[in-house]
Amino acid sequence: MTLSIKICGLKTLPTLNAALDGGASHVGFIFFPKSPRNVAPTDAAALREAARGRAQAVAVTVDADDATLDAIVSAMSPDMLQLHGHETPERVKEIRARFGLPVAKALSVRTSDDLVPARLYADIADHLLLDAKPPVGADLPGGNGVTFDWTILRDTALPLPYFLSGGLHPGNVAEAIRIARPAGIDVSSGVESVPGTKSIGLVHAFLSAARAAAKA
Repeated sequence: MTLSIKICGLKTLPTLNAALDGGASHVGFIFFPKSPRNVAPTDAAALREAARGRAQAVAVTVDADDATLDAIVSAMSPDMLQLHGHETPERVKEIRARFGLPVAKALSVRTSDDLVPARLYADIADHLLLDAKPPVGADLPGGNGVTFDWTILRDTALPLPYFLSGGLHPGNVAEAIRIARPAGIDVSSGVESVPGTKSIGLVHAFLSAARAAAKA
């Protein structure tokens, strides 16, 4: 199976083009005002058009209400929704039915116990996204640059294909792929020069390292 590679938190055309030219399969746009990667739906729409036909566009939200989701989907027509908050299985089911789009549900992980809720989304979501649990006091549910112990995934049968996220960067992505064997990987802060600002060099380095590891 081909490894999916998602560059998330994109805000500018040059960094989007770096992701596309480097072979990213998914590009993510974050709609969460507290995040330094937050983007307006109209700006995301223009970037989404540049990515059309080259990569899947993912709209990332955190406990968004229907009105917020309606505005995002209407503006940019994403290929996938990523729900990165505390959305219950019932809420995920509602959103998936409302928009008819594939949904990735994020889970915050520190120990193997945090993987138990995955089964609740087995027949509801299309993918999982396993992100490191935020540090105590953090304002963001993701993009904090921390990892979790990937070895806990070796002996855990998950009900859905998953993206691995949390603290990935060009220097550790090969090890993460080797250990976890995910269907996809997701990076945001690990390819930034400062929070919210992507580095074209780091984007290219990450994609190159990930593709090489997938082939190995």
